[in-house]
Amino acid sequence: MSDIITAVRGMKDILPDESPLWHWLEKIFLEILLQYGYQEIRVPIVEKTQLFKRAVGEVTDIVEKEMYSFDDRNGENLSLRPELTAGCIRAGIEHSLFYNQIAKLWYYGPLFRHERPQRGRYRQFYQLGVELCGIAEPYADAEVILLSARLLKNLGLLDHVTLQLNSLGHLEDRKNYRDILVAYFTKQADQLDEDSQRRLTTNPLRILDSKNPDMQELIRHAPKITDHLSPSAQQHFKTICDILDAEGIAYQINPTLVRGLDYYCLTVFEWVTDKLGAQGTVCAGGRYDGLIEQLGGKPCPGIGFAMGVERALALIEDLGTKANNYHENPHIYVFASDDVKAAICLSEKIRTEWQLPQHRCRVLTSLMPGSFKSQMKKADNSDAQIALILGEEEIKNKTVTVKYLRENKPQETVAESEVLNILHNEAVQRSWEI
Repeated sequence: MSDIITAVRGMKDILPDESPLWHWLEKIFLEILLQYGYQEIRVPIVEKTQLFKRAVGEVTDIVEKEMYSFDDRNGENLSLRPELTAGCIRAGIEHSLFYNQIAKLWYYGPLFRHERPQRGRYRQFYQLGVELCGIAEPYADAEVILLSARLLKNLGLLDHVTLQLNSLGHLEDRKNYRDILVAYFTKQADQLDEDSQRRLTTNPLRILDSKNPDMQELIRHAPKITDHLSPSAQQHFKTICDILDAEGIAYQINPTLVRGLDYYCLTVFEWVTDKLGAQGTVCAGGRYDGLIEQLGGKPCPGIGFAMGVERALALIEDLGTKANNYHENPHIYVFASDDVKAAICLSEKIRTEWQLPQHRCRVLTSLMPGSFKSQMKKADNSDAQIALILGEEEIKNKTVTVKYLRENKPQETVAESEVLNILHNEAVQRSWEI
């Protein structure tokens, strides 16, 4: 017997009993995007490695340590996408989505990073997110943050996460602050760990993002970028805070929040929780006004965010929110004791003639003959609400027996032509959802 082949380490199967929870989250996300006027974009899983080096930054952990890169048969170096903003912006430039117009885009899909697997962090993981390009004003930042807040609220998570905000200023602010930060950390060079010593000459702002406990006291006393913002950057940030205050969105200003990617400027934000251990960031994003030009497009401002789906679902499951009651069980179970063909035909008739667009009808058909007792046991185990039964008498008389599985109502035998009316009434009364 051959050895069993298992999944690649850090790449998790999503099993049938888990997928309804994913569908529930995806449905909520899509509903909100439609409210805000966003359109979907789907980009390839594989991109040219140079895209991520130019967008994300060559001295980031993603590019240096985590990307799955390879040479294809033509000798071109390619990478599995480690994040989605770069691919989204590349597609927007290539297909002229940003030229003299506002682009409100959303995406969803798998990403790949070679990290140490743990709960909430996998080597193949899923993100959903948005990008809003073409508006430099702080109102775009505010709307994107409010959209993320609404998503978290509708998922039942808003009371269990904290919004952290910071501003990295304009490009010139960031350059000036970089010099100030280098001067500070150079004086403390003997206290820097190996990663921070390397970042001191490549990307000193990333030192502020260090998770090393031994570095936290040093980082806490570092100069704050919020003390070195230009008046226009200060006003940009204040406008966002004013809108969040007006909408009742609580937040904390975190001067050490820089995010891990090089393309951010001005606003950066994270929704964090203390309930998932080290993987505490559930949703994060920021503004990237120079990225489109950096990737070859005409200057165009942008801001966006991405949410880690596995982390959000882990938090939902830990909290035991209403999502745990979301199922995709059949509403109706159809079976025949002998004539399976009749059961199939009745099921297809229901699916074809269903006329309630605001409701849906999930029909599970028994494809095996069997005794009434065994079939009823299967119907009950399916968690369906109604069983439609076709015995010899029913088939002979062109009738159907309707048995209510979750209510104390007597079963009834009706003409086949009446079944759809009964099911429609049940759908309205029970609010069978789309």
